Amino acid sequence: MNQQEEWTKAPKIFIMIIDLLLFIGSLLLSFRLRYGTDIPYRNLEAFQGSILYVSIGFIIVSILFGTYILYNKSISDFLFITIIGQVVVSLYIMALTFAGRWLAFPRSVILINFFVGCVILFLWRVLVFKTYQRLSGSKRVLIVGMEKEVFAAVDNFTNTKSIRHVVTHVVLSDYYENVKDNLDEIDIVYLASQIEEAEKLRIYDLLMQRDKKFFLNTSFENLVMVNPNMMNIEDESIIEVAPFRIPTEDAIIKRLIDIVFAVLLIVVTSPIMLIAAILVKRSSEGPVFYRQTRITKEGKEFEILKFRSMGVTAEQESGPVLATSNDMRVTPVGKYLRALRIDELPQFFNVLKGDMSIVGPRPERPFFVEQFEKMNPHYYLRHNVRAGITGYAQVYGKYASDFNSKLNFDLIYIKKYSLILDLKIMLQTVKILFDKVSSRGLDETEHTTHSEAEIIARGIKVIQ
Repeated sequence: MNQQEEWTKAPKIFIMIIDLLLFIGSLLLSFRLRYGTDIPYRNLEAFQGSILYVSIGFIIVSILFGTYILYNKSISDFLFITIIGQVVVSLYIMALTFAGRWLAFPRSVILINFFVGCVILFLWRVLVFKTYQRLSGSKRVLIVGMEKEVFAAVDNFTNTKSIRHVVTHVVLSDYYENVKDNLDEIDIVYLASQIEEAEKLRIYDLLMQRDKKFFLNTSFENLVMVNPNMMNIEDESIIEVAPFRIPTEDAIIKRLIDIVFAVLLIVVTSPIMLIAAILVKRSSEGPVFYRQTRITKEGKEFEILKFRSMGVTAEQESGPVLATSNDMRVTPVGKYLRALRIDELPQFFNVLKGDMSIVGPRPERPFFVEQFEKMNPHYYLRHNVRAGITGYAQVYGKYASDFNSKLNFDLIYIKKYSLILDLKIMLQTVKILFDKVSSRGLDETEHTTHSEAEIIARGIKVIQ
C-alpha cells in the first residue's frame, strides 16, 4: 500500500470517527448548556434512543457534502460545509425525532448544538486540513501536449484555490524523451493533449515503471472508457464500453424522485416565489415570468419557465447572446434573483411536466445548440438525458466555463450516474448558492491561453 492509499483510506476512517465523536460530544455539551448538570431523564432517554440514527444521518450528510475529500478544498470551503451540513443535520434530527416519537428531544438543544457543533467541527476540520497540507505537501506537475491545451491546463492549475498541485514543467514536443529526462524533478505527469498512440504507450509504461502518477484529459476518447463493463468469453477478457445513457430502471426511479422533490420544493418555496413575483412586477414593465425555448432529452424543444430578470427588450437588437458577468441587460431586482438562484425556482413546474429533471445538464437554447454541435460532434450526447435545474457542471465547474468544458462535465455525469450522485449534487448545490463565481455569467475578459513568455515568467520550465 503506497502513501497516497494509506492517507485516503485508514486516516479518512479515523477522521470520520473523530468527526462523529465530536458531533456527539457537541450534542451532550448542548444538553449541559441547556440544563446544567441536572438533565431531565425523559430528555436524555430521547437522546439515547435516537443517537444511533442521528449518527448515521450525520455521517451520510458529511460524506455527501464531500467533507472528507481534502485535496481540492480551502478553509472557506470547510466553513461553508460545516455550517450548511449543520443546518441539514439539524433539520434531519427534528424530522427523525418526530417520526421516531422521540418527542422529548428538545428543539432548544438542537438549536444550541447548531452553534456549538459549527465551532467544534470547523476547528477540528481546519486542524485536519492543515495536517493534510503539511504531510502531503504540494505535488510537482509536468504537463504534456500542444501549446493550446497545455497553456489552458496551466491556467486551470494556477487559478485553483488548492495548493495540492503546482505546475513546474511543461513539455511541448518530443514528449517521451523530455518526460524521461525530467522525471526525477516531478511527481505527476498530465497528458493534456491526444498524442501519437505509440508514444503515449511508451510514456504510460515509463511512468508505471517509475511508480509515477499520471493524469489524463477529458477527451472523448478517454471519456468513452469511463465505467466499462468486463466480460469473459472463453479464454478472452473483453471490455464492454458503457453508453452515454442512464439505465432504464435508474431513469424510472430518477423520474419518481423528481416528481416528489418538485412537489415538496414548490410547497416550501412558494412564499419566496410569491415575493419574487411581486418584486419583478413592481420593478419593471413586462410579465412576471419569462418563457424561453430550450432543448432537453432526445433534442426535444420545451419552454423553460423563469422569473424575468432582464428588460423585455433585452435581445430585440442583439439577438440571442450568452449572459456575461455585469450584464447591463439585467434589472436591479433581477441581479439579486440571479445571485440567489431565485429566478430558477419556477423550473420545478418544468420538472413536474417532465421537460426537466432536478439534476441534469443545463438546457441550452436551439440557437446555441446548433452552433455547439457544429463545433463539437459529440455535443448531442448530453441530450441522452433530461435537462436539469442543477448539474455536475454547476457544482464542480465554473459558470463561466466554455461549452466544451461544461460538455465534459455533463458526459462525466451521465457515465458516472447514480442516485447517490444526484443526492450529492443536490446537497452541494446549496453550497454554490453562496459562491459568487458560480452565479455569474460568462466573463468576456477571461481567457485560458497564455504565451510561452508568460509561462516562463511564472517560474515554469518550458521544454521544447
